[in-house]
Amino acid sequence: MSPRSASVNEELRRRSKERLLQAAVELVGERGYEATTLGDIADRAGSARGLVSYYFPGKRQLVQSAVHRLMHRTLDEALEREPRTDDGRERMARAIDAILGLARDRPVLMRQHMAGLLQAEGFLPCPEQRRLAELLGDTVARYGSTRVDSDYPMLRALLMGAVYSALVPGVPMPVAVLREELFKRYRLDWGLGVPPDTQVPGGTCTSGPAGRSGEAERPAGPDRSSGTAGSDGTDAPDRADVSRFFATGVAPESAVPARRPGPDAQSK
Repeated sequence: MSPRSASVNEELRRRSKERLLQAAVELVGERGYEATTLGDIADRAGSARGLVSYYFPGKRQLVQSAVHRLMHRTLDEALEREPRTDDGRERMARAIDAILGLARDRPVLMRQHMAGLLQAEGFLPCPEQRRLAELLGDTVARYGSTRVDSDYPMLRALLMGAVYSALVPGVPMPVAVLREELFKRYRLDWGLGVPPDTQVPGGTCTSGPAGRSGEAERPAGPDRSSGTAGSDGTDAPDRADVSRFFATGVAPESAVPARRPGPDAQSK
């Protein structure tokens, strides 16, 4: 029997590593980080336990790589979902919705990931993270940024902060409220991406739960129809004072008019 070629061996290693990453996502999402062992991950992946140490220095590195892989795959699927588009604003909306969706749909996994970033090892670069960074950087560029080197880290920080705020035990922020704030910052229409509770698989919403064409239901709170007119004659949406909510978990009752700068006027 002839030995396997180098390309075949490389493909087998890639598949083995992919199985370990997928097993880590599944188990940490089911049990949490502390209750998941490297042996558990190897067993779920159907791999020899020694392979885990061969590919990853430790459990923290494995879990970070696994979550970054999940984030990259989720983001890539959202950006390439039909109807496909090159419109920068739609792609930015899809990116925001994809990451916030992970906080909503996989709270245990994402909470463990955010906690891991605050541990002594901190942020651990890996190939999966670099692929995620490239995709987010491309999203920022297509949105129209001429300063991707500074605007990408700001988008990353805003998304990380939103995920953290959505998952803080005891005082979680509603994902819809966080989405609205991010959409205001990037001057995105609410109907772009995949608005909460809509069944439209991407693209501009054609009909929302509120029954109005092109508009999905906004978060509960102050009446946003009474926004202050901006200097260009458009309505400037009210910005809820979320500090009280973050501290107490009580929905804010007051609002102040605010208007986000455009992409080339933002201070990042």
